[in-house]
Amino acid sequence: MTPLDGHIVVSGGGTGVGAATAHALVEAGAKVTILGRTEASLKAQNLPYQVCDVTDREAVFAAFTAAAEQNGQITGVVANAGAAESVPFSKLTPEQLDAMMSVNLYGVVNCWQAGLAQMQAGGRLVAIASTAGLKGYPYVSAYCAAKHGVVGLTRSLAMELAGKDITVNAVCPGFVETPMLERSVANIIEKTGMSQDQAERALRSGNPQDRFIQVDEVAQSVVWLMSDAARSVNGHCLSISGGEI
Repeated sequence: MTPLDGHIVVSGGGTGVGAATAHALVEAGAKVTILGRTEASLKAQNLPYQVCDVTDREAVFAAFTAAAEQNGQITGVVANAGAAESVPFSKLTPEQLDAMMSVNLYGVVNCWQAGLAQMQAGGRLVAIASTAGLKGYPYVSAYCAAKHGVVGLTRSLAMELAGKDITVNAVCPGFVETPMLERSVANIIEKTGMSQDQAERALRSGNPQDRFIQVDEVAQSVVWLMSDAARSVNGHCLSISGGEI
């Protein structure tokens, strides 16, 4: 793996995929600033951090400015912050749709625009999307719509920035073993009466390897996309799903 240098900002860096990615980038040689809403989670990572909500555009731009002042010129952004909510489409409210779009799509836009404002000569933009950006799943139509938006944004922006030595890519994991997955399992149990084992098997069933994706698999994919080894990879949406898609 090509060693990294420069300064990379990772949103949603206090837990799960974001935290694993931040530490993997540091191990590869990068300076990293993590963003998140909960200061206690950020502090626990022992990395430079800025507290902000990715849906608050002004706060995001202020956080990126502060990160650059503290840790140097920003050369990469990992837009990882996200959330999922399960609801039948017939019961989906405008407020629920707005919430899914705000964090999963607008949050990526805010972080990427704030990062681009700090980039001076080339860089890397990566979004943590989902297989929900490449296919549909029942009862999460708003989440799927937002993640499909991230995939479209990635492909479009990659073309727009191709001449500026900036690559734009997305990583699309299947179900990753994180606190978000735990909440999904609990929701299935509550609404269907399934046991925990049954609920987990239902979520794993789409993966031909019959397992959940691990955070290190996503993290190392991001490290590669940030490296010189991936300098010609642009506008790509990398499925990390055991062959599901």
